Amino acid sequence: MNSPKLKICGMKHPENILEIAALKPDHLGFIFYERSPRNFSGEIPEIDPAIKKTAVFVDAKIDFILEKIKKYHFRAIQLHGKESAEYCKKLRSSLGQNNSVEIIKVFSVKETFNFEELKSYEGVVDLFLFDTQGENKGGNGISFNWELLKEYPSSTPFFLSGGIGQDELEKIEKLYSYFKKDNRSYLLYGVDVNSKFEVEAGLKDAKALKIFKDNLGSESHI
Repeated sequence: MNSPKLKICGMKHPENILEIAALKPDHLGFIFYERSPRNFSGEIPEIDPAIKKTAVFVDAKIDFILEKIKKYHFRAIQLHGKESAEYCKKLRSSLGQNNSVEIIKVFSVKETFNFEELKSYEGVVDLFLFDTQGENKGGNGISFNWELLKEYPSSTPFFLSGGIGQDELEKIEKLYSYFKKDNRSYLLYGVDVNSKFEVEAGLKDAKALKIFKDNLGSESHI
């Protein structure tokens, strides 16, 4: 992998979904959480199957998750609540013929983070995602101290999230280079963007995202 993958989260409007899908991000995220201004309902237009459609849930019932996978053919699930490792195991076993669906577990970070929290999830979920602990479940538009991740003890790849915009490209490059020097660049699997690329909640700025995506994949940045 030459650069982190790009996940654009909080999609909501059909025309905007098509506009953003045309940029060919690696993941597109759809939030199923009624308290979010980006809560998704309706239909997802047909997009390039290479884009991994990702459903975001917060402490949802497993039947609700399975229903959304069946309806929208999601290929990844992001768990943004207090879901336990046992819950994740139960979800995994409930996927049945959809067992290839990735499970991403989110952890909120403030000034410090106890990496021991990750241990029970090892081998249970496919990816971790580190986001800023804030007032909302995502979309807070603020970053946490990424220096903490230099102490990352796990072999599970992770997404970096929380207030990522154009101004964070240099910081992403430095963190990616930190892991790269020890041949662990695979750990910084991707970056997750949302609120800093919005015209309003759920409506993304395609021009700004294209610039970001182009720079993220540029050798001058990664």
